[in-house]
Amino acid sequence: MQLTLEFGGGLELLCDSVKSHNINVDPQNGEQQLTMKNLLSWVRTNVIKERPEMFMKGESVRPGVLVLVNDTDWELSGQLETVLEEKDNVVFISTLHGG
Repeated sequence: MQLTLEFGGGLELLCDSVKSHNINVDPQNGEQQLTMKNLLSWVRTNVIKERPEMFMKGESVRPGVLVLVNDTDWELSGQLETVLEEKDNVVFISTLHGG
């Protein structure tokens, strides 16, 4: 499944300063659908290059990370259970900034 991932608000620094990633990822464990829970696990292993604890806490993103799936807050679509489809756009933005 082809997806576009975008990282902003400083999260791109965890991905070798690359903001946009075009990826191919398949559902795990014989499942028919790819969920955000599966995608986050894949991202932690394959995209995040350093300090994954700054991006994830447990199986989800850290508090302060806004997640948008096709420009819609993932809290409206089921968070970790959100089902992804071909060519979806997933955006991660840190709302926490130093000052």
